[in-house]
Amino acid sequence: MIFYPIEFRGIPIWRGEELPLGLIGWQGIVPCKTRAMSETMVHMVTTQLLNIEEVFRRLDPKVVADLLSPEVPKLMESIGNDMAPSMGWLQKMTRGLFFSLPGNTIAVMSGINHRFLHDFAVAMQDNIGALLNVKNCVVDQMMQDRALLGELFRKCGQKELDFLTNSGLWFGFLLGLIQMVVALFWSHPWANPIGGTIVGLATNWLALKWIFEPVNPTKFGPFILQGQFLRRQKEVAAEFSAFFANNVLTSEKLWQSILNDPTTKPSFDYLFKRHLYKFASALSGGFGLRLPSKLFGNVASQAVEKLPNHLHVLHPYVDKTLRLQSSLQGQMEKMTSAKFERVLHPIFEEDELTLIIAGGVLGFLAGLVQEGIESGEVQKWFCKTWTWIRNVFRRNKDINSDA
Repeated sequence: MIFYPIEFRGIPIWRGEELPLGLIGWQGIVPCKTRAMSETMVHMVTTQLLNIEEVFRRLDPKVVADLLSPEVPKLMESIGNDMAPSMGWLQKMTRGLFFSLPGNTIAVMSGINHRFLHDFAVAMQDNIGALLNVKNCVVDQMMQDRALLGELFRKCGQKELDFLTNSGLWFGFLLGLIQMVVALFWSHPWANPIGGTIVGLATNWLALKWIFEPVNPTKFGPFILQGQFLRRQKEVAAEFSAFFANNVLTSEKLWQSILNDPTTKPSFDYLFKRHLYKFASALSGGFGLRLPSKLFGNVASQAVEKLPNHLHVLHPYVDKTLRLQSSLQGQMEKMTSAKFERVLHPIFEEDELTLIIAGGVLGFLAGLVQEGIESGEVQKWFCKTWTWIRNVFRRNKDINSDA
């Protein structure tokens, strides 16, 4: 019920916005509440665990320029091929002329290329707040694949989820003993359904309390009590940071967000084209040429469009240098118990009442079946059902024989 089904299953006669339960049907709580839960999680990451500006300062603009320098001629050649597809001879002639230039001239052009990339990398670091919207980056991914958030929560809280499942046996057994004692002194047709409802409600309520409370270590006689999830802070920090760094905030995903997010793309395009114009002006000025503005506009638009095809050379370096996993893990381990509790509790808290009521409903149905077995009503129902099915088959057989 927490994680499945990913999409709503049932008859969509009526259903409120972001409500897992419809009039007839159900959607897993996490897939249904993905947006709200993702936004809460991102707020925690960006305000308590990561300083994006500080993280991106770890990149060395010189290394970035070294990695991207060989890609610039490929990018320009690809643009030239698209703008003049029937003039391949011109591309070959241009390449030939370039390599026939004096060595010092080629070195100067390579230096201009490297400076362009270095300065652009520095400018991105200075403006990363306007170029990368971490909230949109994460939430968009979670909305595109609603199973992703559930996978993260399961990795972090599998032991608590197993406890929530298994606790029904132990708590149910203990509460069932009380119900048995009550049944010895009070016999009523509704005793089992009512008792089952109480046991179902109490079981889920106790399990949720056991997982998250008390938040801070509390001494109770010779024992130190604390919520089961909170005692595993270091273990959960390692799981959370590894998943987040390797699946959500990878270099590839960050660049995709920078280049495609409607809230950041205009800023990136402006910054890139400004530096590209300086680069192109320096190159053309070296040959005594003036760059036509219309031509540059076409080239710049093509460059922005084709840029993603040339960024793959950066990803290994960026992933390694940002060190997001170690940063997230270190900060999460330092969180207070009260703040750490908010990592997993929201997935239960969003519909905690629904989970408790669901336990009550299932307990009521189990009690109803139990009462039916004790009174013999279940046997009677099975006998009637079997007789009806047998009669239907006999009638069909007679009809087929007559035909």
